[in-house]
Amino acid sequence: MASISPTTTTAPTPPSPDAAALDDLYRDHVAGLTRWITGMTRDPAAAEDIVGEAFLRLARGLAAGRRPDSPAAWVAQVARNLAISRARRASTAAKYATRLVDRGAGDDPAIAALASERSAAVQTVLATLTPAERMAVVLASQGVRGPEIADRIGRTPLATRALLCRARRRMRPLLVEADAR
Repeated sequence: MASISPTTTTAPTPPSPDAAALDDLYRDHVAGLTRWITGMTRDPAAAEDIVGEAFLRLARGLAAGRRPDSPAAWVAQVARNLAISRARRASTAAKYATRLVDRGAGDDPAIAALASERSAAVQTVLATLTPAERMAVVLASQGVRGPEIADRIGRTPLATRALLCRARRRMRPLLVEADAR
Protein backbone atom coordinates (compact mmCIF):
# COMPACT_ATOMS: atom_id res chain seq x y z
CA MET A 1 0.00 0.00 0.00
CA ALA A 2 1.30 3.45 -0.90
CA SER A 3 1.65 5.89 1.85
CA ILE A 4 0.56 9.41 1.48
CA SER A 5 2.95 11.94 2.84
CA PRO A 6 1.46 14.93 4.55
CA THR A 7 1.66 18.12 2.60
CA THR A 8 3.19 21.08 4.23
CA THR A 9 1.79 24.46 3.60
CA THR A 10 3.70 27.60 4.16
CA ALA A 11 2.08 30.76 5.32
CA PRO A 12 2.29 33.64 2.92
CA THR A 13 5.22 35.86 3.65
CA PRO A 14 4.19 39.12 5.23
CA PRO A 15 4.98 42.24 3.26
CA SER A 16 8.22 43.94 4.11
CA PRO A 17 8.01 47.03 6.29
CA ASP A 18 9.04 49.14 3.29
CA ALA A 19 6.28 47.66 1.12
CA ALA A 20 3.66 48.27 3.81
CA ALA A 21 4.94 51.80 4.36
CA LEU A 22 4.94 52.44 0.60
CA ASP A 23 1.36 51.15 0.37
CA ASP A 24 0.28 53.44 3.22
CA LEU A 25 2.15 56.39 1.72
CA TYR A 26 0.53 55.78 -1.65
CA ARG A 27 -2.99 55.56 -0.19
CA ASP A 28 -2.47 58.69 1.91
CA HIS A 29 -0.88 60.91 -0.73
CA VAL A 30 -1.77 59.80 -4.26
CA ALA A 31 -4.99 61.84 -4.55
CA GLY A 32 -3.51 65.11 -3.29
CA LEU A 33 -0.31 64.68 -5.25
CA THR A 34 -2.25 63.92 -8.43
CA ARG A 35 -4.36 67.07 -7.95
CA TRP A 36 -1.24 69.16 -7.42
CA ILE A 37 0.51 67.78 -10.51
CA THR A 38 -2.72 68.14 -12.54
CA GLY A 39 -2.67 71.81 -11.63
CA MET A 40 0.89 72.07 -12.87
CA THR A 41 0.40 70.14 -16.12
CA ARG A 42 -3.25 70.91 -16.88
CA ASP A 43 -3.44 67.27 -18.06
CA PRO A 44 -5.01 64.71 -15.68
CA ALA A 45 -3.69 61.71 -17.64
CA ALA A 46 -0.14 63.07 -17.65
CA ALA A 47 -0.44 63.86 -13.94
CA GLU A 48 -1.43 60.26 -13.19
CA ASP A 49 1.53 59.01 -15.20
CA ILE A 50 3.91 61.38 -13.45
CA VAL A 51 2.68 60.47 -9.96
CA GLY A 52 2.84 56.77 -10.81
CA GLU A 53 6.41 57.20 -12.06
CA ALA A 54 7.37 59.04 -8.86
CA PHE A 55 6.01 56.25 -6.67
CA LEU A 56 7.67 53.65 -8.91
CA ARG A 57 11.01 55.40 -8.44
CA LEU A 58 10.47 55.38 -4.68
CA ALA A 59 9.67 51.66 -4.76
CA ARG A 60 12.83 50.97 -6.77
CA GLY A 61 14.87 53.01 -4.35
CA LEU A 62 13.43 51.18 -1.35
CA ALA A 63 14.11 47.84 -3.02
CA ALA A 64 17.71 48.93 -3.56
CA GLY A 65 18.04 49.85 0.11
CA ARG A 66 17.80 53.61 -0.26
CA ARG A 67 15.26 55.17 2.07
CA PRO A 68 14.71 58.93 1.97
CA ASP A 69 14.36 60.79 5.26
CA SER A 70 10.87 61.97 4.31
CA PRO A 71 9.34 59.68 1.67
CA ALA A 72 6.26 61.90 1.18
CA ALA A 73 8.39 64.98 0.51
CA TRP A 74 10.73 62.94 -1.69
CA VAL A 75 7.86 61.65 -3.86
CA ALA A 76 6.40 65.15 -4.15
CA GLN A 77 9.76 66.58 -5.24
CA VAL A 78 10.32 63.80 -7.78
CA ALA A 79 6.80 64.30 -9.19
CA ARG A 80 7.42 68.04 -9.43
CA ASN A 81 10.74 67.47 -11.22
CA LEU A 82 9.11 65.01 -13.63
CA ALA A 83 6.37 67.53 -14.42
CA ILE A 84 8.94 70.25 -15.07
CA SER A 85 10.99 67.93 -17.30
CA ARG A 86 7.86 67.00 -19.24
CA ALA A 87 7.04 70.69 -19.77
CA ARG A 88 10.59 71.41 -20.93
CA ARG A 89 10.52 68.54 -23.44
CA ALA A 90 7.15 69.71 -24.77
CA SER A 91 8.43 73.28 -25.02
CA THR A 92 11.55 72.18 -26.89
CA ALA A 93 9.52 70.02 -29.28
CA ALA A 94 7.11 72.90 -29.92
CA LYS A 95 10.00 75.29 -30.54
CA TYR A 96 11.53 73.00 -33.14
CA ALA A 97 8.16 72.33 -34.75
CA THR A 98 7.61 76.10 -34.99
CA ARG A 99 11.01 76.53 -36.62
CA LEU A 100 10.17 73.87 -39.19
CA VAL A 101 6.84 75.51 -39.96
CA ASP A 102 8.47 78.97 -40.13
CA ARG A 103 11.00 77.71 -42.65
CA GLY A 104 8.20 76.79 -45.02
CA ALA A 105 6.03 79.81 -44.31
CA GLY A 106 6.28 83.25 -45.71
CA ASP A 107 5.44 85.15 -48.82
CA ASP A 108 8.32 83.77 -50.86
CA PRO A 109 7.03 81.03 -53.19
CA ALA A 110 10.54 79.61 -53.51
CA ILE A 111 10.71 78.96 -49.77
CA ALA A 112 7.26 77.37 -49.83
CA ALA A 113 8.31 75.15 -52.75
CA LEU A 114 11.50 74.08 -50.96
CA ALA A 115 9.55 73.27 -47.81
CA SER A 116 7.09 71.21 -49.83
CA GLU A 117 9.93 69.34 -51.54
CA ARG A 118 11.62 68.71 -48.19
CA SER A 119 8.40 67.39 -46.71
CA ALA A 120 7.92 65.07 -49.68
CA ALA A 121 11.51 63.86 -49.35
CA VAL A 122 11.04 63.11 -45.66
CA GLN A 123 7.83 61.22 -46.41
CA THR A 124 9.60 59.19 -49.10
CA VAL A 125 12.49 58.35 -46.79
CA LEU A 126 10.11 57.42 -43.95
CA ALA A 127 8.35 55.03 -46.33
CA THR A 128 11.62 53.07 -46.69
CA LEU A 129 11.67 52.28 -42.96
CA THR A 130 10.00 49.36 -41.24
CA PRO A 131 6.82 50.23 -39.31
CA ALA A 132 8.65 50.01 -35.96
CA GLU A 133 11.49 52.22 -37.21
CA ARG A 134 9.06 54.72 -38.69
CA MET A 135 7.03 54.92 -35.47
CA ALA A 136 10.18 55.30 -33.36
CA VAL A 137 11.61 58.06 -35.58
CA VAL A 138 8.32 59.97 -35.69
CA LEU A 139 7.86 59.71 -31.90
CA ALA A 140 11.46 60.84 -31.33
CA SER A 141 10.90 63.80 -33.65
CA GLN A 142 7.92 64.79 -31.51
CA GLY A 143 10.07 64.89 -28.37
CA VAL A 144 9.00 61.55 -26.88
CA ARG A 145 11.72 60.04 -24.67
CA GLY A 146 13.43 56.72 -25.44
CA PRO A 147 11.85 54.64 -22.64
CA GLU A 148 8.37 55.78 -23.65
CA ILE A 149 9.09 54.99 -27.31
CA ALA A 150 10.29 51.54 -26.21
CA ASP A 151 7.01 50.96 -24.35
CA ARG A 152 4.96 52.04 -27.34
CA ILE A 153 6.74 49.82 -29.85
CA GLY A 154 7.15 46.88 -27.46
CA ARG A 155 10.95 46.78 -27.23
CA THR A 156 13.52 47.30 -24.53
CA PRO A 157 15.02 50.78 -24.23
CA LEU A 158 18.39 49.48 -25.42
CA ALA A 159 16.86 47.76 -28.46
CA THR A 160 14.89 50.93 -29.21
CA ARG A 161 18.05 53.04 -29.06
CA ALA A 162 19.76 50.66 -31.50
CA LEU A 163 16.69 50.71 -33.77
CA LEU A 164 16.68 54.53 -33.82
CA CYS A 165 20.41 54.66 -34.59
CA ARG A 166 20.03 52.23 -37.49
CA ALA A 167 16.99 54.07 -38.86
CA ARG A 168 18.71 57.45 -38.67
CA ARG A 169 21.86 56.01 -40.27
CA ARG A 170 19.74 54.73 -43.16
CA MET A 171 17.78 57.98 -43.46
CA ARG A 172 20.72 60.39 -43.43
CA PRO A 173 22.21 59.62 -46.87
CA LEU A 174 18.77 59.49 -48.45
CA LEU A 175 17.92 62.94 -47.11
CA VAL A 176 21.30 64.36 -48.14
CA GLU A 177 20.73 62.95 -51.63
CA ALA A 178 17.24 64.47 -51.74
CA ASP A 179 18.66 67.86 -50.68
CA ALA A 180 21.28 67.68 -53.42
CA ARG A 181 18.61 67.41 -56.11
